[in-house]
Amino acid sequence: MLRELDWMTYIMIILASYRFTHLIVFDKITEFIRNPFMKKEKIQHEDGSTEIKKVPKSKFGYLLNCYWCAGVWSAVFLALGYLFIPKIAMPFIFVFSIAGAQAILETFVGVGTKAIDLLSAAKKRMD
Repeated sequence: MLRELDWMTYIMIILASYRFTHLIVFDKITEFIRNPFMKKEKIQHEDGSTEIKKVPKSKFGYLLNCYWCAGVWSAVFLALGYLFIPKIAMPFIFVFSIAGAQAILETFVGVGTKAIDLLSAAKKRMD
């Protein structure tokens, strides 16, 4: 099975895993999945200020909140799906890989746009 895995499919699985992990850990749309496993905790900073943060209640909550942990399990989930039920997994891998590549591109475009804005503001101050 793995000998049939071409480089394009491998890249697609990587991108799909990236996007699926981000969906689980960060996206607002999946917050309802994370919330039952999180609790609010008041954090006291050295400067005297306080902040309320969501922290995991359990190891499963930690898994849903940890990018590295969720990344491993999303990779396992997608890889096993590809290996054992490819007809079902491939449409998901295809869509998530496109979304993952788009997210990476958007990050670079966003960083570039912010850099251009920063340079423009600096130039205006110098003039």
